[in-house]
Amino acid sequence: MTDNQTELDVMFYQLVLSMQASTMQYLGKVISPVSGKIERNMDAAKYSVDILDMLKKKTAGNLSDDEAKMLDSVLYQLHMNYVEEVNKGEGDTDAEKSNESTAEETDEGKEASDDAGKPEPPSEES
Repeated sequence: MTDNQTELDVMFYQLVLSMQASTMQYLGKVISPVSGKIERNMDAAKYSVDILDMLKKKTAGNLSDDEAKMLDSVLYQLHMNYVEEVNKGEGDTDAEKSNESTAEETDEGKEASDDAGKPEPPSEES
């Protein structure tokens, strides 16, 4: 294998994994590293999966066994996650639910700690 071929192999893996990461972000499965928020975009997710499907068809017979298995695995994972999100509808995503429960726990803990150590108000009996 030549250095040029090795570089192309690495670039193929990087492309597929990059598309996978961005699609998971579009599906609302991971937080956007730019905004720090969940940014669900089902149209963009579908388009990304469609691009990977096209790549699979266009490269059929030209990929190594490992490359084909990796692409198939990524496509399977993305298809399953896409179907899961479509079935949820416009509701909360897994990451949003996780963030909300963490925020609630943090707020509850904060309220409890805010009250801790405060002196009791004087009673009117004295």
